[in-house]
Amino acid sequence: MSRLVLLRHGQSRWNIQKRFTGWVDVDLTEKGEAEALAAGRLIKAEGLAIDRVFASVLTRAIRTADLALWTADQLWVPIVKDWRLNERHYGALTGREHGPTQAKYGDEQVRIWRRSFDVPPPPQAPGGEYDFAADRRYAGVTPPASESLKTTLERVLPYWIAEIEPRLAAGETLLVAAHGNSLRSIVKHLFAVSDANIPGIEIPTGNPLLIDLDTKLAPVTARYLDAEAASPLPSIGG
Repeated sequence: MSRLVLLRHGQSRWNIQKRFTGWVDVDLTEKGEAEALAAGRLIKAEGLAIDRVFASVLTRAIRTADLALWTADQLWVPIVKDWRLNERHYGALTGREHGPTQAKYGDEQVRIWRRSFDVPPPPQAPGGEYDFAADRRYAGVTPPASESLKTTLERVLPYWIAEIEPRLAAGETLLVAAHGNSLRSIVKHLFAVSDANIPGIEIPTGNPLLIDLDTKLAPVTARYLDAEAASPLPSIGG
């Protein structure tokens, strides 16, 4: 049996400002650091021996992984970083505050952009403040102009199949430190969540989600290590 831990990064500086962050590389707040440290304590208390970590290339996810591993006395564990585990790209909404955006477009339209499965926000114009084409983290990559959860899944899933599944199949215990939407993509795949139901799945920050997988990498059990701060999980086995 393989074990997988999904960990959403702690609170970021733009989270508290209620700004659409996406691929913008913002750091954790003090609360976010505390959430990451608490996640590490939960991992240690559970007795989990992490073999390898996969993270996005964004600071808030990387530091969450580092702080959690440090508290769990496993900072030496190797970390693989890849842009395909990034948060979804919020297109033209990137950097905007939620309130003024809702005032401009309406609450319902913003809700659709944020929570629907396949409706992306308006695309980002090239050459703007949040154009990532020149960022060397994405050398050889054409950054998207905008993403829905559907297109986020379309970039996460090939990476999952090529890089993460083989490690799980070999019996490793893995930690994936990433973002709300990249982790929701993984949950959608593992639990076969329908397009209609995935908008209702929320991944809480800083609360490790422990999933036990059978030899076919299907979930057998799943639970948040902090049960009091848990969010509802999709059913196992349909």
